[in-house]
Amino acid sequence: MLDKQVSVLFALRTEWRTFEMGAKIYVGNLPYSFGDKELSEAFASFGEITEAVVVKDRYSGRSKGFGFVTFADESAASKAVEAMNGKEIDGRELKVNEAKPRE
Repeated sequence: MLDKQVSVLFALRTEWRTFEMGAKIYVGNLPYSFGDKELSEAFASFGEITEAVVVKDRYSGRSKGFGFVTFADESAASKAVEAMNGKEIDGRELKVNEAKPRE
């Protein structure tokens, strides 16, 4: 009985993570002047954004030059990847693709 419960929980959890990761994109080579607000504004035209985060150094608080944007649906995320990958912003060519889970 316990094995069945664990299997069901694993299946449900895997399905949820797949959906979440499908709507989350990685944005690399960001201008160091970008904050969460600027990142969100740059991708707002593709659909509803639930979260936009620029990763910062924990000691200095400065941007590390990459971030993540989470969209409400996968189609908006796909459109954003297609349109923004390779686009130049403030002299920097963005690297945009689907976010992958940490390993």
